[in-house]
Amino acid sequence: MTIVTFVGAGSAEFTRQLLRDLLNFPELVDTDGGLELVLHDVDPERLELAEAIARITVAHHASAARVRAEADLRAALSGADFVINTVNIGGHAATVADFDIPERFGVRQTIADTLGVGGVFRGLRTFGFLHRLASAMAELCPQAYLLNYTNPMAMNIGYLSTTFPDLKVLGLCHSVYWTVVDLSELVGAPFAEVEFHSAGVNHQAWLLRWEHRGQDLYPRLDELIERDPELRRRVRVDMYRRLGFYPTETSEHSSEYVPWYLHDDREIERLRIPLRDYVGISAANVAETRQLMVQAAAGEYHEPEEEAAEYAPQVIHSLLTGAVRTIQANVANNGLIDNLPFGAPVEVPCRIDAAGAHPLAVGQLPPQCAALNRTFLSVADLTVRAMIERDRAHLRHALMIDPNTAASIRLESIDDLVGQLLSAHSSFLPVELGGSGTF
Repeated sequence: MTIVTFVGAGSAEFTRQLLRDLLNFPELVDTDGGLELVLHDVDPERLELAEAIARITVAHHASAARVRAEADLRAALSGADFVINTVNIGGHAATVADFDIPERFGVRQTIADTLGVGGVFRGLRTFGFLHRLASAMAELCPQAYLLNYTNPMAMNIGYLSTTFPDLKVLGLCHSVYWTVVDLSELVGAPFAEVEFHSAGVNHQAWLLRWEHRGQDLYPRLDELIERDPELRRRVRVDMYRRLGFYPTETSEHSSEYVPWYLHDDREIERLRIPLRDYVGISAANVAETRQLMVQAAAGEYHEPEEEAAEYAPQVIHSLLTGAVRTIQANVANNGLIDNLPFGAPVEVPCRIDAAGAHPLAVGQLPPQCAALNRTFLSVADLTVRAMIERDRAHLRHALMIDPNTAASIRLESIDDLVGQLLSAHSSFLPVELGGSGTF
């Protein structure tokens, strides 16, 4: 029996896509006694929804996979072979606080889940849960793979690789895949015939090579950009034209990881940057979950029609069947990228087969790309240190180094900003950082 446990299964959009992709591999049900899908969430309503979605999806695929819902984390993890983490600690309310409080100080954000003020405090909220999760896995399923989707990806992988170095963890994100899909469509190259090579850090990796039948596709993109002034009104395109390599996350995300755009009204207008974008996305996710609850209760739920192309089902399939794949994964930098810090969380190609996950060495990044990545990783490292060392000063240091924060507000404001966010999120933080948690 292969047990796949979904932690944070009430993140319905992720769960329904992952279930669909997983059950599109019918041979998994026949592997080692079958497949059991275990769902865990701390919200009873969301857990009930996840179970309903799973049972409907299994029935739709005429699958013999078993479904089990567990409100208790330890029961959900017991004997698991794979643990898929999609938790959002604090939910929509915490997300809104991550926008509203910094905005009062003059810090503007778009997504706020990876770097910057929002990323730092999302990381702090999540680390305590990751500690409990990894501790329980070490006891109850020590050989299981943890497949993490939860942001801030780099900070979470950095925290886990530092505190639980024996944990088998892969950070999975679809940003590189969809970047290449969309760019290939833009230049008229069939994605199935495209070869690419990407590396860097999560949400700030770089498309180092991009070819169709051996032909470099960058010149085609350059021609389109030169002809179309609207293409030039995007942050990613602006960064590509200045740096020479295309970044692998959306313009909304990318604007937050550099000091050049969000503090400047003219740049926001020129590049059409949607401020507070994720507040609307998060609210829509809550509304969609409520709608799914009604649909599932009425027997009217239908699974997504299109394959999500998420990596977790592919990883599980390759490890169980031996099918060889190369994906992008976030892991500790143990000699993978020479000009980024050793041990830092990096995103690199990773070959998956029956023997396990094998991150592939990249060598040197272009120096201008590595320079931006090192700043990104410095913020992540200081945030992880703040939690591990229970040192509030490192939160101030992280925001002093953070590109968008440093470009937007005076140093004197950072202490007050940190204090207000620690107070807003106190229930998720340890007492040494001004919280009420016991982890």
